[in-house]
Amino acid sequence: MTDEIDWYGPEAATFGDRVAAAREQTGMTQAMLAKRLGVRLATLRGWEEDLSEPRANRLSMLAGLLNVSMMWLINGEGEGVDAPEAGETARRVDLEEVLADMRALRTDLLKKAETVGKMEKRIRRLMTEPADA
Repeated sequence: MTDEIDWYGPEAATFGDRVAAAREQTGMTQAMLAKRLGVRLATLRGWEEDLSEPRANRLSMLAGLLNVSMMWLINGEGEGVDAPEAGETARRVDLEEVLADMRALRTDLLKKAETVGKMEKRIRRLMTEPADA
């Protein structure tokens, strides 16, 4: 099949997507993997949600525990996990679209929150300035 999707390649998946897929294939929960890595659960969640990335030493441990290569985690190339079964493909595409929409919304919300913060700062500054008589 020439139209085959590279599910975990750089165009289709993020670092966090690959970490989550490999973790799920091993049957570990986020809490189990975090404990084995010696990191907080919030740290692992941040990696899977693409909010942060591990340092090199943790990346190496992560790859070993998940039985994938570090390069596969980083860019989807090398030894990794198999793509989802054909029956999962349509559902997976729908889920990927929803995730993409959510990422776009999160980015927009972060920008809006920054704008609100600037406005609050401006209001506070205006409230402390003396009023013109």
